[in-house]
Amino acid sequence: MTSNIGTPSRTTQPPSHPLYLGTPSFAMQFTATPRGARLARRLSAVRLDAWGIPYGTRAHEAVVLITAELTANAVQHGYVSGRDFHLLLRLVERPGTAARVEVTDTRGEKVPPRPGKLIPAGLMEDGRGLLVVEALATRWGWYPRSKAPGKTVWAEYELTGGGAD
Repeated sequence: MTSNIGTPSRTTQPPSHPLYLGTPSFAMQFTATPRGARLARRLSAVRLDAWGIPYGTRAHEAVVLITAELTANAVQHGYVSGRDFHLLLRLVERPGTAARVEVTDTRGEKVPPRPGKLIPAGLMEDGRGLLVVEALATRWGWYPRSKAPGKTVWAEYELTGGGAD
């Protein structure tokens, strides 16, 4: 892990992009190891609870599982020796509120297929993480990093009733 951890009630916000302003967000870099992915998942769970999406709700469990799958993929498929992955978890306002998970790694040549183009589970040789993400998320996708090699894989989960579903 390469960043200090704030208290769960403190949020970090990216610079002044209009989509980020006024919404809770949590951003941190983690080592590209299974331990880093596990810590990212746990800290995401704590943040969601602090933002009023309590443990044990469908929304909380879905967003944590999406985070777990995306961070595990960053470790397994996006690993570059000596490079970390970055997690951004935030609430975004659409017509409703959605939890958005973004995981950025530094490996640009290994990219996931576009949404809707995933191989059926029975035909895959290894992990099925993106199939889980596609099943849970309202929408997901990826885009290349603009200023460095790598990519960001993101997923959004629509929240209903403030997460108390």
